[in-house]
Amino acid sequence: MKQLIVFLCLTTIISCGEKKEKIEESTLEKAHRIHDDVITIDTHNDINVKNFSDSVNYSQRLDTQVNLPKMKEGGLDVTWLIVYTGQDTLTDNGYGKAKENAIQKFEAIHKLCEEIAPDEIELALTSADVKRIVGAGKKAAMIGVENAYPIGTDLTQFKTYNDLGARYISLAHNGHSQFSDSNTGEADDVWLHNGLSDLGKLAVIEMNKLGIMIDVSHPSKEAMKQMIALSKAPIIASHSSARALCDHSRNLDDEQLMMMKENGGVVQTVAFSSYLNTEKHDARAAYMKSIYQKVADSLEIAWYERSQFSSLTDTEKEAFMENYPKVLEIGKGLVENKTDAPAAVNVADFVNHIDYMVKLIGIDHVGISSDFDGGGGIEGWNDASETFNVTLELVERGYSEEDIAKLWGGNLMRVLDEVQAQAKILGEI
Repeated sequence: MKQLIVFLCLTTIISCGEKKEKIEESTLEKAHRIHDDVITIDTHNDINVKNFSDSVNYSQRLDTQVNLPKMKEGGLDVTWLIVYTGQDTLTDNGYGKAKENAIQKFEAIHKLCEEIAPDEIELALTSADVKRIVGAGKKAAMIGVENAYPIGTDLTQFKTYNDLGARYISLAHNGHSQFSDSNTGEADDVWLHNGLSDLGKLAVIEMNKLGIMIDVSHPSKEAMKQMIALSKAPIIASHSSARALCDHSRNLDDEQLMMMKENGGVVQTVAFSSYLNTEKHDARAAYMKSIYQKVADSLEIAWYERSQFSSLTDTEKEAFMENYPKVLEIGKGLVENKTDAPAAVNVADFVNHIDYMVKLIGIDHVGISSDFDGGGGIEGWNDASETFNVTLELVERGYSEEDIAKLWGGNLMRVLDEVQAQAKILGEI
């Protein structure tokens, strides 16, 4: 009888010990477990075609904020690589030059996935592709188009872009396009179309037919309203945050956020310093201005303020963005121990926007993006190698694994599925 009692006691102790061990999983351990389990998707990473050659490419740990070694180090599963083109005149000549630039970027992405590192990364076209590729232990690339300007006035080019792998397209960038007004019109209250042009309205219909997600991060508020009214499928904001917390025209105000909820879309919160906390960003930027300039001078490279971008050539912009992470990293090191340096915008500021939008429009309509290699990056998530820090902050704030899976890409994939399903229906009508 004593032996039975002892056995039962030991069993109880072991059992309690196991329960205690589970209960005492640390926040850090929990965050690592969740980060490993969920599929992490960043919806906006810019590229420079120079980094897609046989000798210099994403299979190497470059100075770029995104590349395969950094994705592996930080546990980032899916990168949306961006076909971005700057805007010129609304003429055939301007469209022609931009088209060449866009095609080069499409080709670069395909080269990475098909020739440079096919065993490490594969192009995904659907949510099923994403699951299959990540499940096979590889990284996935998806393609977004930031500015439909290079399409010109030929709507059949939307199918060309779709066939090349584009799964979201923005109808404007920093400047009014032939399709849509840009958010930049707020600066002088000068508008070209008062929303969408007639061509832009047709473009919305065409994207619905093709199953391409409509991105409203750069178009004007009025254009966004018209897109939602016209679209038969949910839309996305690929890299925008909450205007209530940071009053920038690139962010969405509460009315827009509610429209996104009603539409069934998703807002991909962006880790772009000046779109997250204006006060902190401005104080830090003012302090760092002379330091970055000194670093650039020492490296004998050109350095510009963001306000100068509109006057730069595409070549100048590409050179700047290529050197941008390097200058920032060196500058950060120079002020690391300076006690008078203002605090940088960080992961906590970023997740404040996620908290705000989740509370307002619900967990099903919020996601995550960085705008890496396009000006994005904050303290704690300054490149793909630091991706885990976002998950850690979410866990510390009480988000469940289900919530985090939705934020890290589940919501976006749900929208892509709905957009592609709607395209099939429209194709049958």
